[in-house]
Amino acid sequence: MKALNSIILALVIIGAINWGCVGIFGVDLVGSLFGGITSTVSRIIFTLVGIAGIWSFTFFNKVDEEEQN
Repeated sequence: MKALNSIILALVIIGAINWGCVGIFGVDLVGSLFGGITSTVSRIIFTLVGIAGIWSFTFFNKVDEEEQN
C-alpha cells in the first residue's frame, strides 16, 4: 500500500507542476511533451492524475491519525 501511495503522490505532484506551468507560463507541459492535450498518452496521464487526486482524499485520514498521536 505504501508503494501505491508513493505513486499517487508522484502523480499529484506532476499534476500540480503541470497546472503551475499553465498558470504561470500558459504552457501545458504534459500536453507539450506527449503530443497535445488530445493525444491518447496525454489523456491517459491526465486521467491517472485525476484518479490520483481523488485517491489523495484518503490521505486526510492519515493526517488526522498523526495529529491524534
